[in-house]
Amino acid sequence: MKSVINLLIVIISLLSLFAGIAKVIHSPDEVQFLQHFMFNDFAITLYGVIQIFAAALLSMGLFFSYNKVAKVGAVFVALAFLLSSVLIFVSGNFMFALISLLPVACTALIIRQMHLNNNTNTNT
Repeated sequence: MKSVINLLIVIISLLSLFAGIAKVIHSPDEVQFLQHFMFNDFAITLYGVIQIFAAALLSMGLFFSYNKVAKVGAVFVALAFLLSSVLIFVSGNFMFALISLLPVACTALIIRQMHLNNNTNTNT
């Protein structure tokens, strides 16, 4: 199970990193979509920076065994993906919105596993 969780962490971190980069470099599709929801250039860039920073916290926190840092990163990754999913739902693209909930579910699984591992380590 640990290797599956580690693989999920790598995938989710990369997804968050690339989603953040797309926002920071103002990818035309990202900008057009987010401007529809009244995001200005600063808000789009900030959203991207948060996604990049969250991915870094998640991956580096686990790499250096800082579980609290990794958990904070995972929570921010989940919230950023959840915001994207909600915006996609609001835009009316329900099928893509359902698919976009998959990273949210995977990140929730990661957070749950971190919590269970933390409780197991504390009890022993």
